[in-house]
Amino acid sequence: MISNRLKSSLRSEFRQSLMAKLGVAILIVILLMGIFAPVLATHNPTTQGYTDQKGSSYPPVGMSYDTTVAEDGERVSHTVYGTSDHILGTNNLGQDIYSRFLYGARTSLLVGVSGSLLAALIGVPIGLTAGYFGGRVDDGLMRIADVMLAFPALVLALALMGSLGRGTIGIPDPIVMAGFADGMPEQMTFPGMVAVVVALVTWVWFARVARGEAIAIRNEAYVKAARSVGASNRTILLRHVLPNSLTPIIVLGTIQVAAIIILESALSFLGFSGTTLSWGFEIQNGQDRLRTQWWVATVPGIGIVLSVVGINLLGDWLRDALDPNIEGEGGGGAG
Repeated sequence: MISNRLKSSLRSEFRQSLMAKLGVAILIVILLMGIFAPVLATHNPTTQGYTDQKGSSYPPVGMSYDTTVAEDGERVSHTVYGTSDHILGTNNLGQDIYSRFLYGARTSLLVGVSGSLLAALIGVPIGLTAGYFGGRVDDGLMRIADVMLAFPALVLALALMGSLGRGTIGIPDPIVMAGFADGMPEQMTFPGMVAVVVALVTWVWFARVARGEAIAIRNEAYVKAARSVGASNRTILLRHVLPNSLTPIIVLGTIQVAAIIILESALSFLGFSGTTLSWGFEIQNGQDRLRTQWWVATVPGIGIVLSVVGINLLGDWLRDALDPNIEGEGGGGAG
């Protein structure tokens, strides 16, 4: 349960922080776009062939670009104008960018949240165990963490993806199955192996934070009192150490969602995701056409930036509200 004091702190910091309000607003918009993508999308994101009569991709509505097309065996100039049917244009395959942007938000948010949760489930128990017991247990577990930290996250993720493969999970779309979005994909391809890999890459950060908290808590009076009445180490860890370590873990988990979104986009960009409905894949698809069809890579790039900024602002708000020793942007720490 969330205490009344914590609720008051969260409300107070939120009222005083413009950045917190901006971050929450950004995340709400992106979250709603991802959840209701089948309803908000104007076209099936996998359908190809949305081009003009000469086979050229549409630019965003209100814009145009010049290209050349084959006509009577010769290359002739051709101007392509945007259309209201495709407000953000189409890619080189004639797929609607707006619809793919909405579905890409689903992939990024799901991988970010699930990857962060999996990393916490791996790293927090390891960190708490190392910090609470200390000695050889601490040395052994933290040396494993140090080895993981010795490799750049992307390099380690690529190595793991190469070894484990591109496992995907087909998740039925409840909105489509309920009949609210006819013509949209009935299943969402969730890159489950990507979520597992990013968790295996990022668990060490949770372990280090949890270890630091356990070291600070293990000699507290209430822990000693529990130990003196015969409480087992497992009981002490679950009832005393873990609950009092949650604040920095929650803040880290929020921020790690942003880091994992970037990592997932990088893996998708390099072709390791297993799904084409990803912001990273769309950037890769448009990288060779930045001069003529800049919107193909720019639109998903903006989505990544906004998601990361929104999540980081949310993490800053939680940090300032949950940690009374830090003065927040809104001045919440001032007496």
